[in-house]
Amino acid sequence: MKYKVLIVDDHLVVREGLKLILETNDSFQVMGEANNGKVALDMIDKSKPDIILLDLNMPEMSGLDTLKTMSELRMTIPVIILTTYNEDDLMVKGIELGAKGFLLKDTSRENLFRTLESAIRGETLLQPDVMAKILKYKQEKSNSHTQQSASLTDKELFILQAVAKGFKSREIAFDMGIAERTVKAHLTNIYNKLGVNSRAEAVAIAIDQGLFRLLDK
Repeated sequence: MKYKVLIVDDHLVVREGLKLILETNDSFQVMGEANNGKVALDMIDKSKPDIILLDLNMPEMSGLDTLKTMSELRMTIPVIILTTYNEDDLMVKGIELGAKGFLLKDTSRENLFRTLESAIRGETLLQPDVMAKILKYKQEKSNSHTQQSASLTDKELFILQAVAKGFKSREIAFDMGIAERTVKAHLTNIYNKLGVNSRAEAVAIAIDQGLFRLLDK
């Protein structure tokens, strides 16, 4: 089975580069390209892609506005945001709007495939370098004022950061030396404490509240 990918970016060279890379993997098929969010939404409605690679800064309709519209229209297609090194604020907003992950535009072929596969499985995956940028941005934003954070245990914080980096429950369980069902129980507790229903929402809230700063480096 080939997964249909929609590439949304206003730069032709980026779209062509991604298309060439994806064509080397038998699991993916580029079903279309769009240079802005309006065109993308029309293609999504007509062609129903399995996953979307979405740029943030585009004319007519930005990536964030596209995500907002998709949410309003209840479009549940997983989205991976394409970003550059100077868009930390937009990355945080993107994950709050439900993006499954982020890819820097100079990412490796392996990271591209891994991120797409994880998103299609319904997982949230953030590469360590992208995660570091998001955390740095949130730390800088919170340095000037005190935030009231949810009361998560050290173990829950560890699990949540592992989730943010894209690790699966069984991988976290193996690393911690506990059962996978115990990890899932911890995740349920985390969801309840943060008032959310998904991994993506939990990560977004944790980033917003600066919770990951409480972890030892």
